[in-house]
Amino acid sequence: MSTSKGNIISVIGSGLIGRSWAMVFLSGGFRVKIYDSQPGQAASATQEIRKQLKEVEQAQMLRGNLSVEDQLVLLSSHDDLSQALEGAFFVQESVYEDLETKRSVFQEVECHMGESVVLSSSTSCLLPSNVFSKVQNRKRCIVSHPVNPPYYVRLVELVPHPETEAAVVDSTHALMTQLGQAPVRLRKEIDGFALNRVQYAIIAESWRLVAEGVISVQDIDLVMSEGLGMRYAFIGPMETIHLNAPEGLEDYLKRYREGMKRVLSSFGPVPEFSGEEAKSINQEICDLIPSDHHHLSARRQRRDHLLMGLAKLKK
Repeated sequence: MSTSKGNIISVIGSGLIGRSWAMVFLSGGFRVKIYDSQPGQAASATQEIRKQLKEVEQAQMLRGNLSVEDQLVLLSSHDDLSQALEGAFFVQESVYEDLETKRSVFQEVECHMGESVVLSSSTSCLLPSNVFSKVQNRKRCIVSHPVNPPYYVRLVELVPHPETEAAVVDSTHALMTQLGQAPVRLRKEIDGFALNRVQYAIIAESWRLVAEGVISVQDIDLVMSEGLGMRYAFIGPMETIHLNAPEGLEDYLKRYREGMKRVLSSFGPVPEFSGEEAKSINQEICDLIPSDHHHLSARRQRRDHLLMGLAKLKK
């Protein structure tokens, strides 16, 4: 199987995630070929990447050892799939989250690639066994799920297909580490992977607390941004409980096990996320942040700037 000794990476799909992956790969000094099935879209994506790289350079957050211009020299756009794949040792699929579309993409990609090329998907929750079901050689297939936006949030979940060779997981982990990402290995596939299972648990309980009139939308967000989020930006839940009792994790469990079980047993059913509840919660969040393009774009820009600062602090 290929390792990061190659120097060409193909990105399939030129949307937000595809562009972000391209920026990450360019920061590592790799040649990046970006492809989109819609004529002209890949070329437009390269212009957007140029703009974004200039912005992160101005914010002194440009990644890698190369200048913006030196990175952009390594980038090319393609409307022809075979040209986009030529010479690649690693393919990162980043089309929209539709199972049949992803299956078709990988079926077509495989026709152009040698046996040693790693085929990687950006899917956020589709199981590898489903995504790669039409691939003949599934030993070289893996999910590399980024967190949006990948340029600032460096976690990548590596999720193997049941047939994926250990060497593919190892080489993908090495590539992501080389790029400055923070890869984590899932030992087997599971619906939602790890990040979304944790995220959905938080969203579900936050939703229930708001829907049941326990707390407002604004205040439940503060519970995370000014409470748990402040802590979890630097240490995870297991280290947190290990540090939160004088004698570590076992001591914590002795002290809080029964209370944890009591509270967890009081959690309600999975919300429907629809109907009057959804309308009410939507209205409450829109009163805080109007959903027009101008306000949402401004908040996303603020989010990205804060993530830039946090990434710089963590370095």
